Amino acid sequence: MYDPPINLSTVLRENDLKLHRLVTFSCVVALSAVGVAACGDEDEQGAAGTPTESAAKTLTVYSSLPLQGASRPQTTAMVNGIKLALEQANNKAGKFEINYRSLDDSTAQAGNWTPEATAQNARRAAQDDNIGAYIGEFNSGASAVSMPILNEAFVPQISPANTAVGLTSDQPGADKGEPEKYYPTGKRHYVRIVPKDTIQGAALATVMQEDGCKNIYIANDKEVYGVGLARNIENSVKELGMKITGNNGIDPKAPNYRSVAAAAERRGTDCFVFSGITANGAVQIFKDFAAALPNAKLYGPDGVAESGFADPGEGGIPSNVAKRVKVTVATLDPESYPQEGQQFFKAFADKFGEKNPDPYAIYGYEAMRLALDAIARSDGAKESVVEALFNTKDRESVLGKYSIDDNGDTTLTTYGVYTIDDKGELVFDKSVEAKAEPGGDAPGGGTGPAEGGQADE
Repeated sequence: MYDPPINLSTVLRENDLKLHRLVTFSCVVALSAVGVAACGDEDEQGAAGTPTESAAKTLTVYSSLPLQGASRPQTTAMVNGIKLALEQANNKAGKFEINYRSLDDSTAQAGNWTPEATAQNARRAAQDDNIGAYIGEFNSGASAVSMPILNEAFVPQISPANTAVGLTSDQPGADKGEPEKYYPTGKRHYVRIVPKDTIQGAALATVMQEDGCKNIYIANDKEVYGVGLARNIENSVKELGMKITGNNGIDPKAPNYRSVAAAAERRGTDCFVFSGITANGAVQIFKDFAAALPNAKLYGPDGVAESGFADPGEGGIPSNVAKRVKVTVATLDPESYPQEGQQFFKAFADKFGEKNPDPYAIYGYEAMRLALDAIARSDGAKESVVEALFNTKDRESVLGKYSIDDNGDTTLTTYGVYTIDDKGELVFDKSVEAKAEPGGDAPGGGTGPAEGGQADE
């Protein structure tokens, strides 16, 4: 273990602690004759930062989301959904008062999440003895950074958007060492409320089969999310009897992808799918493929389900390309949700003045609702909140009824298919139940919150 060099501030903090202990001991001795058990604030923390019965009546829920760049409209909607859930709960979870802190895991320069900002957010949350839960990250690659940090401190983590398979299991789409490398304690602390990419990959393949695709080219952005999803798409495409003409990683910062598109055209590609996020070259690669393959159908995942991709006014794809694109995302139209979900959309519109809330708003809302529910079912200690999260069964929610399995995955499986209208807005087309999910029949396995050892997905 790394030991930091001793410096003056460290010595001063240690001396202050010794002085505090000496004063406390003297106070106890001096007052014992009159029956006083101890001195000091009775709301101090118990051992190892665990709230005592009378302490930590207020807990903090953090969110860590990219609030700058292409994802800003979606993450702003998520934050508003989080705030609405907390307001409706009167800032309470059972006997606990709840504070909320919104953190940004992006930078203006990058226009996207960065490992440095994400790690800083995770460390800040991990060092808070009164943390209730951590909502994040938006990007699976960012969670790959924050999860080990939060796992060491055993912070309850809820992702409202991650879909990368390897974060929770070693099913097809996971990389070597996943998911164990994200859980250094050997115990699970992370759950998510969106279906993983074995399901999204199968959903995309199902849509392409329904659309008559025969020869499919996949490009991925080389991130955790993009590489894993590309594997899932490829596996499902093959299982459904279609052909893969390529599955290649791209340079997200390349000025264009004309040579890649030309190679796909020479291989007889009739359908193209990008596996990645908007910030990693999505707009340019769709333009180049649309030009090289004028009759090809174009597809994208939830990583591009945002205005920064769909709206030319926000730097997105031009309308003549957009009309050929379909996007999958684990959100449906308001009428497809249960009554509670429809009530959410009405409340959100009334609160924030948005007639058509961004589809991601409901996931921010449910992430906070789940956090509040788990805290209310716990004693307020981090370990207890994690246990409550993994004990979530048949939860009636705005998303419908779902449970959290031993890996931390939701049992929800439905994806929405969206088209893009002439205003650059994503428009719900239909829902799709995935066919040919790779490894979908494998047992859940995993290490629950109270167990140690290696996961067994």
